[in-house]
Amino acid sequence: MVRMLRRGASREPLPDVAERVLETMRGRGAGSYLGAMTDPKKAALGLPLPVLVLLALLAVPRVVLHDLSVIAPATFVNWLLVVVPPLVWIAVVLIWKVPNPFVTLLVVGIIYGVLLALGHQLLWGQAFGDDPPTLGGNLSDLAPGAQALIIRGFSVLSSLVTGTIVGALAGLAALGAQRLLRVRT
Repeated sequence: MVRMLRRGASREPLPDVAERVLETMRGRGAGSYLGAMTDPKKAALGLPLPVLVLLALLAVPRVVLHDLSVIAPATFVNWLLVVVPPLVWIAVVLIWKVPNPFVTLLVVGIIYGVLLALGHQLLWGQAFGDDPPTLGGNLSDLAPGAQALIIRGFSVLSSLVTGTIVGALAGLAALGAQRLLRVRT
């Protein structure tokens, strides 16, 4: 990387600008914009909460586009929207060298699950229109309000489980990658 030289009598190299920016982002530089939250000793998850939320938000566009029927399930664009966010999550925890990427990405997955549930609930009317899902069999005689409550409740639970599983799988992949990188260095 390019190093800048001080003007004047001393010609000592200044710290690399990119390295200073990374140190600041990690909370070790003099101008840490997130303060104590980014100090690895104080942040149990290795990343500040706003970064965890931003990582989870990367997966939300697929939820919105799917619920609004903008993208079809078996398309390349849908596949990208499913795969790229967890890959970014993994890259971020590896770059920031978090102490336990499994736990960090499990939390990101849980946050994603909450956002997934929220998205599905907010877009329920647009996703189903005038034909919402109903229960069958012995439960078909329940009042429509009770059916909606049960179905929406299971939708929330399903979203939370999905987000948690995605986070756990990404965390396992990141943990494996982190261990491989440590062995090689």
